[in-house]
Amino acid sequence: MRKLIVTAAAAAFLASGGAAFAAVKHTTGTVKSFDGTAMSLVLDNGSTFTLSKAFKDPGIKPGEKVRVSWDMSGKNKIAEAVKIMK
Repeated sequence: MRKLIVTAAAAAFLASGGAAFAAVKHTTGTVKSFDGTAMSLVLDNGSTFTLSKAFKDPGIKPGEKVRVSWDMSGKNKIAEAVKIMK
């Protein structure tokens, strides 16, 4: 019985920890540069993002304020979505 409880507790701990690392982050800033061909986005605060293959361009232009939803892949910030803020 003790082994079952310890195993269940360990599984719950690992499952909850993995979900925390997979959480999408959000950054807000002004677009410094955007290159749809190179799939890159740079904000005025220096944050650089690689755009995911599924990225849909909402019409991003330098100078626009945006909210970037992103996650880490290795050492790269991968932008899953970019929303233009009005």
